[in-house]
Amino acid sequence: MNDAVALVTGASRGIGRGIALALLAEGFSVHVTGRTRFEAEANQAGSAGSFEGLEREAAKLPGRIFVHRCDHGKDADTRRVAEDIRAGGRLDILVNNAWPGYENMVEDGEFTWPRPFWEQPARRWEAMIGTALRGAFMVSRAVAPMMISARRGLIVNISFWAAQLYEGNAIYGIAKAAADKMAADFAHELRPHDVAAVALYPGLVRTEAVLENAEYFDMSNSESPQFIGRVIGGLWRDPELMSKSGRALVAAALAHEYGIADVNGYRPVPLTAADFARD
Repeated sequence: MNDAVALVTGASRGIGRGIALALLAEGFSVHVTGRTRFEAEANQAGSAGSFEGLEREAAKLPGRIFVHRCDHGKDADTRRVAEDIRAGGRLDILVNNAWPGYENMVEDGEFTWPRPFWEQPARRWEAMIGTALRGAFMVSRAVAPMMISARRGLIVNISFWAAQLYEGNAIYGIAKAAADKMAADFAHELRPHDVAAVALYPGLVRTEAVLENAEYFDMSNSESPQFIGRVIGGLWRDPELMSKSGRALVAAALAHEYGIADVNGYRPVPLTAADFARD
C-alpha cells in the first residue's frame, strides 16, 4: 500500500479530477479541494463540478480520498485545509491546479478571450492572478513546512507553453510565466531541505470542456485527465527527482522517460515550442 499523501487543488473536474483519480489508483491518500461539494450545490452555483462522482470512483480504487470544500480565493479557506492536513501528520505532494481563468469566456454573446490586453475585462486578471496564482502561492506557503520537516516533498504547478509563447491572451501568458517562475524560485529555496518544485505542462487534455467542443480540436494526440496524474506519480518515484527541481517539464516527455502510458495504452507525443509556432 502506498503511504504517500497528496493534495490536489481544484479537483472537482477536469485535470485536477484526473490527477486525483490517477494518484488514488496508485494507492495515494489524496486530499482534494473545490468550491462546490455536492451536485445540488454545483447546480445552484451554475457549475458542472462537484465531488459526488469523484467519490464514487474513488471508492473503487485502493487510495483514500479526503474532500475539502475550499475557495482558494479566500485565504481562510486555504489555511483551514492546510490545518486539516497538518492534523493528519504529513503531506508529500502538492499539485497547484485550481484555475478559474477559463470562466466567463463569453460576454454578451462575444468570445472575449482573444481581445488585446487593453480590452480585457479586469475580472480575468483577478481570476488568473488574484485567485489562481495567489492561491497557489498561499497554499504552497501553508504546507511547505510539513515537507521541510519531513525533508522530502514535491510541489507541482500545472502550467503550459503560454509561459514561453504567445497563446492568444496576454493575461494567460503572464499567469503561466509566473507559475513557472514560482516553481523555479520555490525550488531554489527548498533545495537545502530536499523538497522539489516543478512546473508541469500537459498537452491537449480531454476535459469536459474540450470534449464538448471536440470538433474544434485535433484529438489524435490528446491526453486523458488521468495521464498527468500518472506522470506526477512517476515524478514522485524518480530517485533523481531533485535534479529536475526548478524546471518546466512536459508531461508527455516525462512519460516517455518513465515508460508511462495513458489509460488507453496510448503514449502521447511530447509537444515542443515549435508545435506552437505561428506565422
